[in-house]
Amino acid sequence: MTDEKKGRIILVGAEKGGTAKTTTAVNLAVLSARSGLDTLLVDTDMQGSASDWTVARDEVIEKASQSDKPNGRPPRIACLQKFGKGLARELEDLSTRYEQIIVDAGGRDSVELRAAMTKADIMVSPIQASSFDLWTLRRLDELVRQAQAFNSDLKVLVVIARASTNASVTDTAEAAELVGEYETFSLARHPIRERIAFRRAAGQGLGVIEYDPVDEKAIFEINALYKEIQQ
Repeated sequence: MTDEKKGRIILVGAEKGGTAKTTTAVNLAVLSARSGLDTLLVDTDMQGSASDWTVARDEVIEKASQSDKPNGRPPRIACLQKFGKGLARELEDLSTRYEQIIVDAGGRDSVELRAAMTKADIMVSPIQASSFDLWTLRRLDELVRQAQAFNSDLKVLVVIARASTNASVTDTAEAAELVGEYETFSLARHPIRERIAFRRAAGQGLGVIEYDPVDEKAIFEINALYKEIQQ
């Protein structure tokens, strides 16, 4: 790629941990790679979960290449770990070499999160429908306002993650109403619900769309999020 045509930067970050942030990031990376885009996963979280996932994925790819059906192996996804204030400059450079970059930021207000926000085209912020998570929306609002002073094109999409699969639980609807009170971000049309397929797929270095047995509901949810991000 050239400077005239830069790749898209999708930042996945949150003010609080435990919101399925890395799970969301790796699944978006899988969808990106499977759509034919030259994709890079950037891990800026000191825990290194996204990097560990790519190691597990490489092992799956290696085993598949030695099997009788090598064409069934999942696409390889490049991953880099980047930390510190220089992240913004590095993302600028990487965007000239990759068509799409997925940044997995730590679940907290960090140097890396703020730096990535100044370069991202869109930020996806997973939250749970709980008081502890919803209380962070005000801080997210402040962060977005500060970032947009440097990156006026930044769009922010809040997605309710790990939502209950119980139709009688109203927490998700109540959370959606609260998110709607803010002007700096919008709410994803479909929540990502608490489904075991997401955890099991990630543990194998796979995206949920690659996992067997197939979970159609999980696949629909992550596909819906990806399509909304690409709009």
